[in-house]
Amino acid sequence: MAAKPVLYYFDGRGKMESIRWLLAAAGVEVCSSFVTLFCGILMFQQVPMVEIDGMKLVQTRAILNYIAGKYNLYGKDLKERALIDMYVGGTDDLMGFLLSFPFLSAEDKVKQCAFVVQKATTRYFPAYEKVLKDHGQDFLVGNRLSWADIHLLEAILMLEEKKSDALSGFPLLQVTYINNIPYGWRYGRKTFQSLFCVDRFIYRMYYCLE
Repeated sequence: MAAKPVLYYFDGRGKMESIRWLLAAAGVEVCSSFVTLFCGILMFQQVPMVEIDGMKLVQTRAILNYIAGKYNLYGKDLKERALIDMYVGGTDDLMGFLLSFPFLSAEDKVKQCAFVVQKATTRYFPAYEKVLKDHGQDFLVGNRLSWADIHLLEAILMLEEKKSDALSGFPLLQVTYINNIPYGWRYGRKTFQSLFCVDRFIYRMYYCLE
């Protein structure tokens, strides 16, 4: 039996979250190791790191590419992989608007939340709604679940933490969301919500290391 992948990260969500979601969608059980940046095992003194198939991989995109390819979540050919990369990149842009939240004042969080919701509902969700309509499938690419679907599900859940009715007005995205929720539950919505303690950890670390 192959060894379980080992995930090295802080006790929180952060950049490891997308990796956890992708492994959950693939049905892969993992082990977690909570580390510091200066423990001596991290290339470039960076996390996340994933120990898998005899490798210690760093750089989030490299890790995600490997997992998606290994577990058949990266399309069947070069064209599908290009589309998946494009959609994942767009979703990354949307999720990136949320990364500053731990460092914002309460007042600025309200403003940033409104900004993110506006971007999601006028730029990103309409684009994905159109992709689903034109494609005629319950998946963004091809006729089966891919990394693009899982990444979008993660982004939707992140946004729903800020605005619970974020998908109103996007019926095809709602169907896709419902269809893909079982993959999310493999990881666990409760776990997903409870791991945001990393916000406070990163905040303290950031200002202590200045």
